[in-house]
Amino acid sequence: MVAERRKGERITFERGISAHMMGIDGTWRRDCTMEDVSETGAKLTIEGSVEGLHLKEFFLLLSSTGLAYRRCELAWVNGDQIGVNFLKPGDKKKKATRRAAADA
Repeated sequence: MVAERRKGERITFERGISAHMMGIDGTWRRDCTMEDVSETGAKLTIEGSVEGLHLKEFFLLLSSTGLAYRRCELAWVNGDQIGVNFLKPGDKKKKATRRAAADA
């Protein structure tokens, strides 16, 4: 059995929640189902192939109007399911600062 690595408490949905993934630059979009969610991330089942998609950073759209969304980065892939970490505003700046300090 795989050890649980998620830090936050997980909420699992019996039937999943319909959602969409969209590239940061808007060049791609995929339907998906959110199977579970925590404060820090989620497990998604993707409809269609993820091959060729830039999954390093993307948006998870939770509403049809696009008003509810989370910025995500890929954590893992297992067949048609992926794990994502939610990014908070300023996360990229902090990581770049840490990298620059480590390179110095």
